[in-house]
This record gives sequence, structure tokens and C-alpha cells, in this order.
Amino acid sequence: MRFHAQDMTLDGGSAKAALTMRIEGMDCGSCVAKIETALAHLPGVSDVRVNFANEKLDLTLDPGSATRPEDIVTTIQSLGFGVSAGHPQATPGDTAPDPHAAAGPRWWHTRKGKQVIGLGVLMGAAYAVALLFPAYGMWVFAIAVLIGVLPFARQAVALAKSGTPFSIETLMSVAALGALVIGEAEEAAAVVFLFSVGELLEGVAAGRARAGIKALASLVPKTAIRLEAQGGQREVPATSLQVNDLVLVRPGDRVAADGVIVEGASSLDESPITGESIPLAKTVGDSVFAGAVNVDGALRIRVEKTAADNTISRIIHLVEEAQASKAPTARFIERFSHYYTPAVMVIAALIVLVPPLAMGGDWQTWLYRGLALLLIACPCALVLSTPAAIASGLAVGTRRGLLVKGGNALEIIGKVGSIAFDKTGTLTEGRPMVTDIVAFDGTSENEVLALCAAVESGSSHPLATAIVKRAADTGIAVPAAANASATAGKAVRAEVSGRRLAIGSPVYAAQAATLAGGQAERIAALQTAGKTVSVLLDEQSRKALGLVALRDEPRQDAQEGVAALKVLGVRAVMLTGDNRRTAQAIADKLGMDYEAELLPQDKLRLINDMKRQAKVAMVGDGINDAPALATADVGIAMGGGADVAIETADAALMKSRVTDVAHLVALSRATLANIHQNVVFALGLKTVFLVTTVLGFTGLWVAVLADTGATALVTLNALRLLRFKGARPADEHRPASEADRGQTSGPQALSGISRNAR
Repeated sequence: MRFHAQDMTLDGGSAKAALTMRIEGMDCGSCVAKIETALAHLPGVSDVRVNFANEKLDLTLDPGSATRPEDIVTTIQSLGFGVSAGHPQATPGDTAPDPHAAAGPRWWHTRKGKQVIGLGVLMGAAYAVALLFPAYGMWVFAIAVLIGVLPFARQAVALAKSGTPFSIETLMSVAALGALVIGEAEEAAAVVFLFSVGELLEGVAAGRARAGIKALASLVPKTAIRLEAQGGQREVPATSLQVNDLVLVRPGDRVAADGVIVEGASSLDESPITGESIPLAKTVGDSVFAGAVNVDGALRIRVEKTAADNTISRIIHLVEEAQASKAPTARFIERFSHYYTPAVMVIAALIVLVPPLAMGGDWQTWLYRGLALLLIACPCALVLSTPAAIASGLAVGTRRGLLVKGGNALEIIGKVGSIAFDKTGTLTEGRPMVTDIVAFDGTSENEVLALCAAVESGSSHPLATAIVKRAADTGIAVPAAANASATAGKAVRAEVSGRRLAIGSPVYAAQAATLAGGQAERIAALQTAGKTVSVLLDEQSRKALGLVALRDEPRQDAQEGVAALKVLGVRAVMLTGDNRRTAQAIADKLGMDYEAELLPQDKLRLINDMKRQAKVAMVGDGINDAPALATADVGIAMGGGADVAIETADAALMKSRVTDVAHLVALSRATLANIHQNVVFALGLKTVFLVTTVLGFTGLWVAVLADTGATALVTLNALRLLRFKGARPADEHRPASEADRGQTSGPQALSGISRNAR
């Protein structure tokens, strides 16, 4: 067996081997703790990290250590788990199948499945013999118990030696063998069989939880059509593609790598990556993602990222890291279970000993009840309650384009009282758009737009680009321009249809032409609305022909997103470096508070002020937002933003929609509610049966069913999250709740944030 290892040089100069293995057979969070505890006891082994979601083990092995990789394999196998080669990163030319995408075996082909089938046959034979030959029935049940409990007993001994003495395998083995000793062979056999069925069901449920990330990895095609420099075509493994390679993507094909279109136009279905259900029109210069489906046109794409670094690989990596990190509730429950299980074993011992010794009770009766209590006390359902819900929440979030980097972030997002937004590129489109066209002295609006587009046609300035685009979108004819020139910071000039025209700022226009009173008032009104005004001038007549107003407009869903947050009782605040007038205009339109003319350090100061009163999330997309994203309790990056912002943030919105912020909050709250329900199910069910067992109303059969039932309830309840639909749409006519009224007053009012009357 070959394992993936990578040498790492440490400060001391000695090299340590970073080893990666795949663990098979883990079906709940307690399996992770068993493996980590056992490996931590091996000499020379450190940094042990087991990821339940992708069945991966990472560890560091000291040089010269007496522990070899084979010893690690033996230890893991002694605990009842399988081991196979690790998950190396894709390398050029590597055609090995992706382990994420590999389909798992059917349940009846697994070790646990075969064990359940074998025990079922033994149980059936035992009942048949007991029916036909009653005198021998007890012996056949005893044989079934011994055969069935043997693998669990071996596992319990191995776990005890490796530092986990109070495992469920120990509890079950003691209970089954104890029942056999007191003559309850039939019940002991049922305990072993039902426990095996429960273990199998947990494994099947765990496989379902892992299915999402496997499906994501399988979206990238295994091969690509590479265009050779000599002019030919060659089908190659997608993992062998290098940056700047040219690939052909035919209609119906999946894109094999992240890249840029260099030839062709088509519609691409990017729903697997971004969650966007409608195919998007793409043409030369547009970026494409690996895994997107090319709908209707042939494309030539220049590769920009290798297979190991494409969008889907990054998403998988982030999701795996997120699922590996433990949420605060999960860490608390794990600590609680370390004390809970030994405490219950002590209680079980007291139940066995105290009534017979102190009250003259029957030894066999109280031994039976003590054994039943051991089974009920199994902490599996409790330990699984949080990671199962977190895993489902992360999976459904990824499917909806809400990428969360860990259970900790997923928990905190639902607890935020305020969310701060950057303006440009987050609440707004990030580029200026023409909002108003005003014509003077008998000139039509279309003529003003056509003349402005002609003068600006040779400029790459964002305002010029917006004007030219508006003319193209309108479909009007743009006349040719000649002798174009520009005076930096003042005006752009050109000759159009024999006229010398200029486009400049209102300040320049006031100096170069005579503006009528009504014209100056119109300019002032547009500027008050936070718009940038460009004035079209005829330099010969020194008259203004018209105005074009531009502004970086809010995203189409920004107002809906802010309103949805108010419904959830979360305050939305805009923090921007833009001028106060523009900020106020955008904030008024969206119905939110704002702070303007901020430097990056000002944003940090305000975030820290807000954190003193409530948990705060920050939403941004640019490099300048990275410090604020890191400072907030939770940083949320727009998926189309700068890489540094996405890497710094705790979550990313792959669709770059403001409404997804509310969906993220709602998903977090649904996950938290699911965790609380799971804890209630796990503890409530066990408490009921603990009482009934001590009182003698229920026995071993029900004890096993209580444990398996609690685990099944927790798992099924967690899987309900996969049907999460998102936050409810904002209803403007809904009566204000206490949470909504708290948006304008009360203890969550934010210091340092302007409160503007509207």
C-alpha cells in the first residue's frame, strides 16, 4: 500500500514526514475521537487530524521515530477501521481517479453489512432451533452472541489499550456478555444484532452526508480537448492542463478548467458552481469555471488555473476544512461526553450493587437493569447531534452558493446583531452606469447620448465606457469623431459632424460656457442625488447641449437583501470610502444606515465599536476590505471579489447576491435550531428510558432501540436541513416585531453609526 507523504522542513532543520491516509468505516463523530486518541499515543506521531466528512487522516511523523507508517495502519485497523492510500493533490499527467468522486460500495458489500447479514442468519437459525428443539435453543443463541460480540470485544480491547476505555463497544460488549452470564441469551443475541444494525444505519447515513462533496468533485470532466501549437487537437487528461493551454469546449461539454474565452460565444450553465439556475451568455474576454456546461456554441478557452487550483477544487478544499473544524457546541459536547460516559458507568455499577447490598434486592434483577442502563448511556447520538447538523448545513449552503469555512462561522453568523456592508462592488455593481440624460435648447436625449458617445469613444475611463455602453445598448447610431484630445481632470474634446464638442465636469462647464439658471439647478439636483454629472458643450457657441448623469447603482437585489435582514432582526449598515452625498443617496434608496468618507482604518474602528454591543459580520469584496473582514466576528466575501478578500473571509457568496446574506443568516439559525433539537432528542430519549429501566419497565431490547433510535432521530433530523429553502422574502406590510423595533432603538443601537432621518 502506497501513502501520500510530503517532506516538511521545520525551524530546527529536521525534516518531518506529513502523511495522508484514507480511513474507511467512520460513521459518527466519536469515530474521529477514537482514531485521534489512539494515534496520539504512538511515539513520534503529532498533528493528528481526522476529517470525518472526507474520510481523510493527516498526521506528522518525526524523523527516526520507532513508529512506521505500517504501525499506524495496524493501529487503525485494530480499532475496526479500514485504511487505504491518501488523497494527493492532482499533478500534471496524473490520471488517477479522484477519490472524492469514487462511488462507495453498496451497504451489503461493506464489512458492517456482511456482519449484519451473518448475524441475521445466525438469529434466524437460533429461532428455528429453539422452535424445533427447545432444549438446545439457548445454546444456539449463546453461540450467536459469542460470534457476534467477538469483533466488538476485540475493538473494545484495542480502544482501551489506545486510550479510549469508555467506548460504546465496551458498553455493548459488557452488556451482551453480562446478559449471557445471567441466562438471558436470547436478549443478548438481540442486543448484538440490533447494535450491528444501528452501526450499519449510521454508516449509510454518513455516506449520504458525504455524497454532496463527491458529487461536486465529479462535475469536472476527466478529459479535455487541448489545441496544439501546430494546429491539431488532442484529448488529454484534464489534470494535465497547464496555465495558458488552449482547449476546445464543444456544445454539451463541461468546461475542463478555469479560464478565459479567447474565441466564440455561448451560454454556459454555471449552476453547479454558483447555484445560478439560468445559463449566462459568455463571449470573448469572459471568465469561465471548470464544471460549467457549454450549452450552444463552440468555445476556445485559455486555461488560467490548473486542476489543483480551479474553483471547484478550492471549494472542495474549503468545505473539507470547514467540515474538519469543530463548532463550539460540538467541542463542548465532546468535553461533556468525556465525563458523561464514565459517570454513567459509575451509576450503572451503583444500580447493580446498592439495591442488593442495602435493600436486599435480587442480584440478577438489578444486574440486568444495570446492563440495560449501560446501553442506554451510549453517547453516540449526543456526540453526533452537532456535527451531523453542521455537515448538513455546510452541504446545503455549498449547493446554494453559500460557502462557509467552518462550523464555528456557521454558528456565529446566526447570532450576529449587525452586518456592515462595503458599498462599491458589494451593495452596488462596482461600475458607473448612466442614470439620467438631459437635453437643452431643443436637442433630443438620443442626440445628446450619441454625441457624448462619439466624443468618449476613444477613452478607456470608466465614465466614458459607461456612456458608450449605454449608447450601444440603446441601439442609436453614433457618429464618427476626429481630432480627439483630453485635458486631464477637466474635459475630453473631439470634432463630431463639423462641430467642436467637449465633455467636462460642472466646474469646467461653468468656466468654459454660460449656463442658464435652470441648467445649473438641474446639475445641482443630480449631484445632490449622489450622481456624477458630465456636461456636453459646444465650444464654438459656448453653450451646454445637455447632461449625462452617472452613478454606481445598487445591485438589483440590494434593497430586497437589506429588507430581508430587517425581517430577521439584523441591522444593516453601509461603510464606504465614497463621499457623503453619494453614500447618503445609496443608503436612502436601500433604507439603511451609513458612514462615509472612511479610510480602511476607520472601518476597523467602527467594526470594533459595533462589536462591543453585538456580534458583527462584515460583507466586502475588495482588497481594502480584507482587514475589516478579518476583524469582524464573521467576514463574508462576495464571490466575484478579490482573492485576498475571499481567503480572509469566513464565508463567501458565490452568486455575489446581497439577498444571500439573509439566506446565510437564516441557514445558520436553522442549523442552530437543528442542533438544539438534536440535543433534546438525544438527552430526552435517554432520560426517559433511564428512568423506565431503573424502575424495571424496560429491558435490554428497548435499551438498544433507545440508543439506535436516538442516533437515527438525530441523523434524520440533521438531514432535514438539506431541504432548506432560504430566508423568507421581506414583507413590507408585516407588523413590526420586537426585533424589528429594536432596529431603531434599544440596547443594540450602534455607537459611531449615523442615524439619518428619512
